[in-house]
Amino acid sequence: MDDIALARIPAGAVALHDARQKRRWTVELEPFEIGVYAVTQEQLAEILGQAASHPRRPAVEVSWLRAVHFCNAASEWEGLDPAYAFDGEDVTWHVDADGYRLPTEAEWEYACRAGSTGPHYGPLAEVAWTAADGVSTPQPVGGRLPNLNGLFDTLGNAWEWCWDLLDPARYDDYRVFRGGGFADDAWSVRASTRRGGAPRMSHPDVGFRLARGGFDATDAAQGWSAEADRERGDPDGPLPSGWTPRR
Repeated sequence: MDDIALARIPAGAVALHDARQKRRWTVELEPFEIGVYAVTQEQLAEILGQAASHPRRPAVEVSWLRAVHFCNAASEWEGLDPAYAFDGEDVTWHVDADGYRLPTEAEWEYACRAGSTGPHYGPLAEVAWTAADGVSTPQPVGGRLPNLNGLFDTLGNAWEWCWDLLDPARYDDYRVFRGGGFADDAWSVRASTRRGGAPRMSHPDVGFRLARGGFDATDAAQGWSAEADRERGDPDGPLPSGWTPRR
């Protein structure tokens, strides 16, 4: 398989927010690794046998479930402990495993920002493919300038799946994707923008980036916990006008 280049991200903290709950909090992160590039069509083809018509473009039209299966397959290819266990379409993250996985939202945003505090880590025209470029497909990875962590295309080109649930009280099992894509205006291509989709859905502008790092914990790591997901699934307090939960 074409080598998966990873960048080592040092320990630190990132400030996150939940617009619906009007909540802000800070996550303390342990060191981890994350892909220098999004997973490419070539890498997906080698591991999962999917055709690669444009080998260096980010792999898109990949569902969240397919992405986590790819993580395990890449781990097994390299002799690492798979991060995920499957019971049908229910996925459990073994947070102590050293294999490939999707980043948590906190990891993704911290790695994307690379110390920046604004919506972008550089001028969008220099660091990201967006609607302003008039392209109709994702572009080959690494074509714009990286951030200070040495990561390419965390903003623009293709959205990237994360491990976390989007908002379980409203969207049930939808998973988060981050970063904006080639067809998005600048307003959407920001380090803090959150969108998501159902785990079986695929999109022409959504791909993923691998992470690695195991932690001495159970059902909780790097800003995510199973307990918090359960709490978030219970809409507490008044609901916004015209809004009804899925459950």
